[in-house]
Amino acid sequence: MNVPTSATQAKDRLYSQLASSFGRMNRALNRTADLCEQLQVDLNAIRIFSGLDAAKFMAVAASLNPDDDDGFEQEGQQQKETRQDTGRNQDRS
Repeated sequence: MNVPTSATQAKDRLYSQLASSFGRMNRALNRTADLCEQLQVDLNAIRIFSGLDAAKFMAVAASLNPDDDDGFEQEGQQQKETRQDTGRNQDRS
């Protein structure tokens, strides 16, 4: 009959420790995967809510400053006309 030696007992103890370490690592990896999935859901929600907040902000800004939009368009048109006139004057020189 084989009587376990101290080397065999040490080997069995180390294999047992290795198995329990693998079990802990497996649980940690599963937890990490769950947290990554939750993070993805949270980031998607943040993206949606930030888009909604930006739209609300722009709507409020537009309602509070209705003349600003027209002013920007008129100013841009004036700048464009000025550049065209400057270009024509340079061509004549």
